Amino acid sequence: MSDDGRLDRETAGGRPDRESEEGGLDREPEGDCFDRERELRAGVIGVGSMGQNHARVYRDLPGVTLEGVYDADMERAEEVAAEYHTEALKLGDLLDRIDLVSIAVPTQYHYDAARECIDAGVHVLVEKPFVDDPEDGRQLVEFARERGVVLQVGHIERFNPAVLTLMDLVDDLDIIAITAERLGPPLDREIDDSVVLDLMIHDVDVVLSIVGDKVTDANAVGTRDGNYAAANLRFGNGVVAELTASRVTQEKVRKLTISAADSRVKVDYIDQTIEIHRRSVPEYVRDNGDVRYRHESVVEQLTVDRGEPLKKELTSFVEAVRTGSEPAVTGEDGLRALELTHRLDELALPTDPDPDENRPPLVRD
Repeated sequence: MSDDGRLDRETAGGRPDRESEEGGLDREPEGDCFDRERELRAGVIGVGSMGQNHARVYRDLPGVTLEGVYDADMERAEEVAAEYHTEALKLGDLLDRIDLVSIAVPTQYHYDAARECIDAGVHVLVEKPFVDDPEDGRQLVEFARERGVVLQVGHIERFNPAVLTLMDLVDDLDIIAITAERLGPPLDREIDDSVVLDLMIHDVDVVLSIVGDKVTDANAVGTRDGNYAAANLRFGNGVVAELTASRVTQEKVRKLTISAADSRVKVDYIDQTIEIHRRSVPEYVRDNGDVRYRHESVVEQLTVDRGEPLKKELTSFVEAVRTGSEPAVTGEDGLRALELTHRLDELALPTDPDPDENRPPLVRD
């Protein structure tokens, strides 16, 4: 990227792969698997708060070398490179030296950055949201397919250990409804995306992966500043979902609950825990002559193999690159989440520019 945030394109059509001293390509042919014994060379484009964490994890992954980082702010790139014992490189130099890369620049630059990486034959993980415009996403999916390049979208909650454990249960659940809350206090940094595109998109992706059916109905409401939104979904198989996202709540909450025919499953993303409530039985109990009503249920605490979701995500990405297999979160997955999230974002936005104090209330006293 240039100093004003645009990607620096050294050539309009991309660069050819670097030649080795023997005259052959130094990069392995697109679509082929990599030797299990070979160190894969990783890079990071954009080393803000998220990109820096990608650099940290790549540095520590077995079988991976953090070859370098790039950022429009060269001083920032050099600072992160020094911390993780790698190099701050120009974009073209970085792409010539790596096999795979994480893109963690602002969303409006995702398409240009990913296009240039794919054109260079570099396998790509693009942070969420996938792109600004779904049509750009469709082009990237097709271009990556043509070049035989792995394209993964960074929906990190798919790799939360609690979600990974939950997915093993889903086929056994007769799901009725899903609720998700992703709430938190105001942040101390500027975020261009609305709360729907910034936070709710995580739960949109997880819910889509759980239900596995098309959305037939959707509605949403949100505050005028875009910092609080609530959405309701109905799927073709009858499952309904309620999603809430907030950047103005004085408590950090990351929870998902599934109501099924014979159980209630509660997932806490932060604690990485799962509780299953079964056989809730109502009964009347006599106590010192008084009659009380109560419910009893069996609560099962599942064992979750806790760990850092980002490490699991990048490990999965590296494995897809090494084996030539389909990534856990494909470009198509990213597109589905993006298209639905855009729809919800539009629905949540108030349609009237200013509140009309003279408008009659919907409910009269």
